[in-house]
Amino acid sequence: MTMTSPTTAPERGIPQSAHRATRRPTRFRPGAGRQLQGGPFAYIALAVVGIGSLLPLYWTLVAASHTQDEVLATTPPFLPGGRLLHNLDTAWNQAHLGKAIVNSVIVSSCITAATLFFCTLAGYAFAKMRFKGRGALMTGVIATLTIPPQLSVVPLFMMMSDIGWGGKLESVIFPTLVSAFGVFFMRQYLSEALPYELIEAARIDGANNFRIVRSVVLPVARPAMTVLGMLTFVQAWNDFFWPYLALNQQNPTLQVALGQLSASYTPDQSIVMAGALISTLPLLVVFVIFGKQIVGGIMSGAVKG
Repeated sequence: MTMTSPTTAPERGIPQSAHRATRRPTRFRPGAGRQLQGGPFAYIALAVVGIGSLLPLYWTLVAASHTQDEVLATTPPFLPGGRLLHNLDTAWNQAHLGKAIVNSVIVSSCITAATLFFCTLAGYAFAKMRFKGRGALMTGVIATLTIPPQLSVVPLFMMMSDIGWGGKLESVIFPTLVSAFGVFFMRQYLSEALPYELIEAARIDGANNFRIVRSVVLPVARPAMTVLGMLTFVQAWNDFFWPYLALNQQNPTLQVALGQLSASYTPDQSIVMAGALISTLPLLVVFVIFGKQIVGGIMSGAVKG
């Protein structure tokens, strides 16, 4: 008499196909759950990209530490020289960069704070609130991205002059308090990252719209706000075209003041590079301080959906 193993005999009442499905072993992909490791070509590509990204900044440092004759020589220097402090002091005093840096900090900070506030509110409204004309308004916001900013320079300049803000920092701050890109960016992020269940739970607890925005929307939107804030600050800090038209030589931003260094017939390139190095250092400090939050915000947005 042949004995059948209880582990191999089909159970009663269970179809044979279902039994085979339960006995099918689970297949694991090789390397699943492990951190991917790059090969030598990945490290070579990363090294090339890193060197290429740092090369302009390094050349600015080298050119700012030499004389103009050495920079414009047939064989330019490849190592920093000993005139860096002298050139930095000359550029600082020649272009009055102290006041220009203060103006740039005020303009960039105000624009960044206002953009984060208004764009987050508008993005939340377009993403989670229902009202008439929502689609048409969002289409209009996106359509403004296709309009070149140069088309609005003349009417905007006339408007600022009529208000009495000609040559003042207000003429640079107020036209850029809200950006269409910021509204679209926050709307797309909150559409995926903010579930309706959180909003409904807050409303059941008796929270009004302002409490919902403060306690629910802002914590969820913090990663996207970090990325948008960095992009807005860098754009406002490096903006030259509109501040050059709206401000005067006595009240410039940093980029307008740097334009004065190269406005002469034969500008000293080493002094110009020293001024460019001064204008880059604050951005590097901001990125070093908030770099982890910025990268975390980008990765948080990448895994949504």
